[in-house]
Amino acid sequence: MGERTHLLDLDLAALEDRFEADGLPRYRARQVLEWVYHKFARSFDEMTNLPLELRTKLAGVYHIRTSTVARRAGASDGVVKWLLQWPDGAACECVLIPDGDRRTACISSQVGCPVGCVFCASGLDGLERNLTCGQIVEQALLVARVCALGDDDPASPADDGVTRGAAVTTDDAATARLSNVVFMGAGEPLANYGPVLRAIRTLHADWGLGLGARRITLSTVGLPSQIRRLADENLPINLALSLHAPNEALRRRIIPWAALTPLSELIDACRHYFERSGREITLEYILLGGVNDGASHAEELARFTRQVRCNVNLIRYNPVDPLPYARPTAEAAKRFQEVLRARGVNAHLRRSRGLDIDAACGQLRRRTLTAQRVQVTVAREES
Repeated sequence: MGERTHLLDLDLAALEDRFEADGLPRYRARQVLEWVYHKFARSFDEMTNLPLELRTKLAGVYHIRTSTVARRAGASDGVVKWLLQWPDGAACECVLIPDGDRRTACISSQVGCPVGCVFCASGLDGLERNLTCGQIVEQALLVARVCALGDDDPASPADDGVTRGAAVTTDDAATARLSNVVFMGAGEPLANYGPVLRAIRTLHADWGLGLGARRITLSTVGLPSQIRRLADENLPINLALSLHAPNEALRRRIIPWAALTPLSELIDACRHYFERSGREITLEYILLGGVNDGASHAEELARFTRQVRCNVNLIRYNPVDPLPYARPTAEAAKRFQEVLRARGVNAHLRRSRGLDIDAACGQLRRRTLTAQRVQVTVAREES
C-alpha cells in the first residue's frame, strides 16, 4: 500500500473526485469532511454514519492528523500555545487566544521565517520549509476542537504548573466555537501563497470550519505582487501590513526584506486590495523603545496613513531572548497613540497576551526537539 494522503490537503471537490474515481458515492466526501471539521472526528472509526467497510478502507488511504503535540503551555491570562511536530522532524507553534466570547487561533504558515525582522523570534533560525495546506489547517482545527470540546490531546506533555483546559472556561458551547483565525504565527504567508490560499478557502468553506471572510486575517511584511494577486481572488479577508516604521530608511534597518520593496509599491498594492475587497488595511506597528516610538515617528506615521484607507494597531515590543530591544512603558505607548489620534488616525493599542509563555506577538519560534528536552509518544489514530 502506498503512502497515505493527508485528508486536510484536499478540498471538497478534490475529495469527491477521488471518491468517484474509487467507485464511491460523491456524497460520502461531504459526510467525511463534516465529521472532521464540524464534529472534530480524529479517526474514521468515529464516523458512524459510514459503513464499516468504507471506514476501514478510508483509514488505509488517508491521514486525518499528521502532527504530534510535542508541548503545550498555558498562560495566566488563558492563552494556550502548542508546539506541533511533523513526521519529518520540523516543528511549529500555534496559539489559542480567548477574549470574552471571541476565540482566536494564531497559526503559522512556515517552519521558521525568511524575513528576518531584527526584533522577532520567528526568524532567528531562518526558514526551514513551507507548511502544506493540510499542516496549516491542522493548527486551526486543533484550536477549534479545544474551543468546542475543551480537549486537545491527552498524550501531549504540558509544561510544569499548567492546568489542562484552562483556556476554555465557558459552559456555553455556542460561545466556545473558534471565532477568528489570524495568520500571525511564524512565517511570511504570502511567500507560501498556494498552500496558504487553499488553507484560507478551507477555513472559509461551509464544508470546512465555516468562518466568515472578515474573521480571517492575513499578516504580511509586504509582497506587492502577492497582495495584488490576493486582492483578485474574490476572498475579502482582512489584510494586515507589518509596517513597524514610518519611513523607508528605518524600515530597511529593522526589516531586511524591506530593501526589496519600496514603500510606494506597497502602498499601491494596498490601495488595490482595498478597492477590490472593500476591506480597510490594518497597519501593524511594533513600538521598539528608543527606535521607532518617538513623537516624531508618530507624526511621520500619521502622514503616512493618509496614503491609504487604514487603521493602525500599536503593539508594545514583547521581549525576545537574546535580542537587545526594549519594551516601551505603557505611558510612552499611550502618548504615541494620542499623537496619532490627534491627527485623525484610527489607532488602537493592543494588549499583549501570553507573555509568560512566549506566545505574544513576535515571540513564536520553532523549537529544536531533543531527547533531553522532550520525549513524546503519541498514539496516532489509524486515520
